[in-house]
Amino acid sequence: MPKFKHVVIVSDNIRGHYHQSLGIAEWLGRLGNVEVADPVKLPEISSLKKILKLKLAGRKIPDKGPDYSRTWLHSFGIQSKKFRADTLFISAGSSAAPFCLALAKATGNKSAVIMTPSILGIKPFDYAIIPAHDPHDPNDPKILTTLGAPNHIHVEGAEKAAETFFGHRNFKKKIVAVLIGGSDSNYKPDARWASEVLGGLKQFKDSTLLLTTSRRTEEDLEREVEDLFSSYSSLGYILILSRNPKVNAVTAMLGIATHVLVTEDSVSMVSEAATAGFRVGLLRVPRVTSALKKSLGYGTKKFDEMFEEMKARDLVADLGRTSNFSDFLGADEQKHHKDFNEAKRAAEWILNS
Repeated sequence: MPKFKHVVIVSDNIRGHYHQSLGIAEWLGRLGNVEVADPVKLPEISSLKKILKLKLAGRKIPDKGPDYSRTWLHSFGIQSKKFRADTLFISAGSSAAPFCLALAKATGNKSAVIMTPSILGIKPFDYAIIPAHDPHDPNDPKILTTLGAPNHIHVEGAEKAAETFFGHRNFKKKIVAVLIGGSDSNYKPDARWASEVLGGLKQFKDSTLLLTTSRRTEEDLEREVEDLFSSYSSLGYILILSRNPKVNAVTAMLGIATHVLVTEDSVSMVSEAATAGFRVGLLRVPRVTSALKKSLGYGTKKFDEMFEEMKARDLVADLGRTSNFSDFLGADEQKHHKDFNEAKRAAEWILNS
């Protein structure tokens, strides 16, 4: 039996981070009869306050007592006294981590962190769920390493979401979901890439195409995707997320698709598709490279190693940078039919620790 009866997500209001925490929290509920309480949504924090209170004052939380945490939380308008003494606080991302730890210390509870927070590291937390591609100590008993990112995808839930989201639309037997990420410090998918690679999908007229962009998709790439497919006869759905930021189509798309293609820049969406049961078609995109990154061991190497492991487990098919999708889309479906669920595994680990 778990040592807590409630789990509270501390959210930095980034959807991907929230979904990682939500996935583990929901599995704690399913497996341990734990109540998933309303999340703590962090307030907007000015740049100055981030430096002074979040990064500088926040670093003192591990070494101070409960009163310091209560006062620190109060400075952000968060009252710790409303939380119960049988709660696990969980967060993902560096900004949410100090709040997660402070709430646990202020209320005498446990804390769990997903990914290594740059402000505090993992040492102060009771549980740390770290992707294997991030630096970590494999012998640390408080660390569970995951392949990719834990997430909220649950196969039955995705299928229900698809019924609600798409209703009774007249889709073809083969349905291809395309999940498009965007630019970061390592990757830069652009309009030219979309034209050369994604344009190749238009030849598969026996399939219904579902597309979504993400919060990192740059405007030129959004425009190119829209120009390519908005009048395409086999388009079933397209979401330009920057214009509809509150819409989340990914879960529903995973609940109805037979094939899923995901750009390599989004570990989260690749992980979600694999959790939904897909052998994911990995789309390689242009990269941001530098001699300095290579010399310091930064860049895409750790992600390439992760994708190699996923390939070895038949969770991913590396399609490279090509517009030839014939082999991948030629099959009636691309499912791996494996029990791959890192959020579930993390919940089991917490419950048994």
